Amino acid sequence: MTVSPSRLARCLIALLLLAVAGYFAPGVWQRYLAFLSARSAPLYQPRERVSGGNEPPAPRVDPALEQLDIRALEAAARYAATQGSQALIVARHDHIVFERYWQGTDFDTLTNAQSFTPLLAALATGVAVGHRRIGWADEPVGVLLEEWRQDPRGAITVRALLQSSSGLAPEDDLNAAPDLTAALLARPLAGPPGVTRVEQPADAQLLALLIERATRSRYAEFLSGALWRRLGAADAWLWLDRAGGTAHAACCMFAHQGDWIRVGQMLLRDGSYRGSQVLRPGWVELMRMPARGDADYGSFLALALRPQPGSEAYASRDVYSVAGRGGNRLWLVPSLQLAILCTAAAAARPATFDETRIPNLIMRGARDYLPPAALPGADLSPLVPGH
Repeated sequence: MTVSPSRLARCLIALLLLAVAGYFAPGVWQRYLAFLSARSAPLYQPRERVSGGNEPPAPRVDPALEQLDIRALEAAARYAATQGSQALIVARHDHIVFERYWQGTDFDTLTNAQSFTPLLAALATGVAVGHRRIGWADEPVGVLLEEWRQDPRGAITVRALLQSSSGLAPEDDLNAAPDLTAALLARPLAGPPGVTRVEQPADAQLLALLIERATRSRYAEFLSGALWRRLGAADAWLWLDRAGGTAHAACCMFAHQGDWIRVGQMLLRDGSYRGSQVLRPGWVELMRMPARGDADYGSFLALALRPQPGSEAYASRDVYSVAGRGGNRLWLVPSLQLAILCTAAAAARPATFDETRIPNLIMRGARDYLPPAALPGADLSPLVPGH
C-alpha cells in the first residue's frame, strides 16, 4: 500500500505532538492511554452514557487541618501499594486530605467500578421512593411488574432486593445473557423471599428494571438526573446487553475512579452532598439496616459486625463498606466523618488482602479518635501493656 507524502507528513506531525505531550505532560498521556484501554475493552461493549455534572472534586486540604496523622496515611499507602492498588483517596469533613496513585492512574482515570455498580441501584431506588415513583421499601414488585402480578415472584419486596434476598435461583451467568430482561424475568424462585441472603446479579438488576417501569425512563437517564449529575461526577458509562438494550445494573459501570469518593461523602452525610439533599433523609439508615438473612450485611453494604478470619476487628464499631466482589473498596466511618477509597483491578487483589488494615491505620491516626469501649467479656490484654 502506497502512502501519500501529505498523509505521511500528517502522521509524523501527530506522532511528534503526542511525543511532546507525553514529555511535558505525562499525566495527560497516561490518562489518554488508560481511557483508550478502558473504552476498547471488548467484553463491556456496547455502552450507554450516564451524563455527569463534570464539576471539580471536593477541596483538597492538608491532612493536619483535618486532624489526621500523615505518617499513618503514608503507612496505609505503603500497604495499599503492595496489594495491587491503583488509588488510595481519603476524605474527611467534605475535604480530600490524601491521595496516592499507582499504575499510571489519577483521580480522573476511567476504571471498571466492579461491585460498586449495584450500590447505585440501591441509591437510585431511594431517589425513586423519595419522588413517590416507588411506594415504599416493602412494596411488592408485582405492583410494577405486570409479568409477575399474578405470579408468586410478584410477592418479592423492594426491601428483599435491596438486601440481596429475593429468593430467586442464583445465576452468576446472568451478565452473559443476550437479553437481560428476558433472562431476569425467567428466573424461578428457589426459596421464600426475604429469608436468605444470596449475592447474585438478579437483585440489583430487578431494582433497575423497577426504576425503569416506575419512572418510564431508561435506567442510565434516571441514574444521571437523580444521582450522578447531582454529585458533580464526570460522565460514566453503563454496559448494555446489546445496542439500545438493557443496562447491566450489577456489574461493570465505567467511571472516573475518584468520583466514588463523592458517593462516600454523600453516604456519610445521610444522602446530602455539598448542601443538597440527594437522597431522602433516612434512606442511608435504611440501607444500613442488617439484612434478615445475614446481619453482617445491609443493602449492598458490609456492616463489619465481625472481623474477617486472620485480621483484627475494625478500630471503630460504626465502620461499614461497599460490599461485593472485586478489587475496589470504599470504607465509611460516620463517627469520624471519614471516607476511604482504595481501587484495584479485580484480579490484582491478592487473596491475603487484609480488609481492616488500611482503615484501621487511618482511623488510629486521627487525633480525635477514641478506641471503642470494651464489650462485656472482651479480652483487654491488647489495651494494657505487659498483660
